[in-house]
Amino acid sequence: MLDAKVIREKGELVRQALISRNRDTSILDSFQELDAKWKKMVDERNTLNRKRNEIAIEVSRLSGKEKEGALGKATGMAVSLKNVEAGIGEIERQREELLLYFPNIPNDRTPAGRSEDDNVVTETPSPPKDLGFAPKTHYDLCGELGLLDLKRGAKISGSGFYVLKGDGARLERALIGYMLDVHRKQGYIEVQVPVIVRSKCAIGTGQLPEKRDDMYWVQGEDMLLNPTAEVPLTNLLGEEILSKEDLPICYTAYLPSFRKEAGRHVDLKGIGRVHEFNKVELVKIVEPDTVQQELQKLLADAEDIVKGLGLPYRIKHLCTADLGFANEETYDIEVFAPGVGNWLEVSSCSSFSDFQARRAHIKYRKEPHLKSEFVATLNGSGLALPRTFIGVVENYQRRDGTITVPAVLRPYMGGDSVIGAVKHPR
Repeated sequence: MLDAKVIREKGELVRQALISRNRDTSILDSFQELDAKWKKMVDERNTLNRKRNEIAIEVSRLSGKEKEGALGKATGMAVSLKNVEAGIGEIERQREELLLYFPNIPNDRTPAGRSEDDNVVTETPSPPKDLGFAPKTHYDLCGELGLLDLKRGAKISGSGFYVLKGDGARLERALIGYMLDVHRKQGYIEVQVPVIVRSKCAIGTGQLPEKRDDMYWVQGEDMLLNPTAEVPLTNLLGEEILSKEDLPICYTAYLPSFRKEAGRHVDLKGIGRVHEFNKVELVKIVEPDTVQQELQKLLADAEDIVKGLGLPYRIKHLCTADLGFANEETYDIEVFAPGVGNWLEVSSCSSFSDFQARRAHIKYRKEPHLKSEFVATLNGSGLALPRTFIGVVENYQRRDGTITVPAVLRPYMGGDSVIGAVKHPR
């Protein structure tokens, strides 16, 4: 959430930020209109309070009918004051609700752009490899080997869901175990969190209210299925005041995630965009003046997974128009999948400044005697499983239709080095 003071005092900066994100600036006009009404009513309240105090002093000096008249004025003043207070309260409620729809302000390092086409590829540390034969798509290859069943996934839950079987399920589990172990060694605390979260948690991280239609809601409850583990992990510290010595706090968690992807096409032939997916998440709670270095470290930590898996990848710096709602800066890690012939995003590493902390009320004190301040938050995927799964099977496929198991995953698969030597039955 943006500080109302920033919107009030730096309106032009906020307007330009909205324009850079291709957002409607009328939200700023509405806020300024409400704010002007609020200021006018606060001034009116102050005037009424002053007059009421003056009348109170006057009443103490009067008697008889004059005193009765002054008391009548005081009563009328009290009614007016009550009405003004109610008006101020309603405007403050409307203003606070409106604040939830203001996106974060991109920082100065974020490239300016009008669409995702203006995202900047900063480096390609590992370019695509020539497999020496025409590669198959993950859905054809894994379908032939009995690892992936899209039809039965749709039969159980509808389009956008899938089933992994046999060594396909084992490979997914191996990837999760490998990621968590690497991140634990990097200094992250592994956490197991609930899959169902309160709506206030999604408000805290910025998914709500804007992406309400993307969520799977629990009927009759103010709760929803986790859209990304960023939500419960960040909100672990909601409504808390930390000490400087507590920071940075680094969490990692594996959690299923659920998104309707409202308005987006879900590819029935593959698992690149689905409604339910596994993900290993990274969340950092840090001091505000360390955000830039912590973002680079977060990116490096997620990058270590891709390097360890030996996948071709590149890093992309997102432009202002492609930033997420709460983000001030984002780097994507994309893996090349030769079967589908595309770069696939497997991680978005983002900093949020104090945007999420304001919404979730997470603060810290630099010293015990000092006033508390908002922390800064960051998060990234380490990594999202469906597209990482695609990257592994499509890049490690062999001419004979089998798949080599990356060396780092073999300990998690009982030492197996090849998938597909035995095809899985129905």
